[in-house]
Amino acid sequence: MAIRIKSRWFKEGRARSPQELSDALAFTLWRIADNALKNTRQASFEIEVGPQYLDFLREFLIFLVLVSDRIVYLQLEAEDRVVFTGNLANRVGDTYAENRSRLLDEDLKGCKQAFIDLLNQRAGEYAEFGYDAAGPDYHFYRYLAWCIGNVLTEEDAKWAIDPLITFEAPEAVQMVEKALRGLSEAEPRPARRRESVSGD
Repeated sequence: MAIRIKSRWFKEGRARSPQELSDALAFTLWRIADNALKNTRQASFEIEVGPQYLDFLREFLIFLVLVSDRIVYLQLEAEDRVVFTGNLANRVGDTYAENRSRLLDEDLKGCKQAFIDLLNQRAGEYAEFGYDAAGPDYHFYRYLAWCIGNVLTEEDAKWAIDPLITFEAPEAVQMVEKALRGLSEAEPRPARRRESVSGD
């Protein structure tokens, strides 16, 4: 299922700071992860609303944050990249923690810290895998599938790996790339021209 994502600025054209870029991207990553979750559930994999549902989202969000970091690696100076990724992780972590604490009645600060702790752990693990101009290598995707597999039932995990590697993860990466390309442009989106309707 395709989703519309924010990939353009609507105000005056100017260069955006790393913090502004990551602020805008954070909401988009949530929508992409939520879309992947919905697609997986619609493919008849059992993901119950509750801890399992939120654990899937957490793994996919972490994957997307790390993908975003790899994409900006060649675009931003090292200092700006640190600001971008740190702010993105915190913004995504805030949204995740708010949802988890509300739905599961868990401590908000604890939810946020658990997200950041797992993100830091996964960052070291994903660092072992390649990512170039063409995107993530197979092992990058395979590791996401393995992480998601640990969230699913043993039976579903066997069948979910291939669609995650082949469809969901690559499509998600393409959406992140598109969003970052658009958000990195200084010029705002031109106004749409309305078609005139003749009275003849």
